[in-house]
Amino acid sequence: MDNRSLMSENLKEEIAKELGVYDQVKKDGGWGNVPSKTCGNIVSKAIEIANRSVENK
Repeated sequence: MDNRSLMSENLKEEIAKELGVYDQVKKDGGWGNVPSKTCGNIVSKAIEIANRSVENK
């Protein structure tokens, strides 16, 4: 795992489940075959979650 990763594996998995792509990640044994558009959606969702947590403080 890249030490510079800003998103925890757990967060990526949670978002992948929410977006309905987690089964594909598990089937393929990793993130390598996840389309870039889906990865972009995961990042967008993570930003949305982060913004929500900042707004709630």
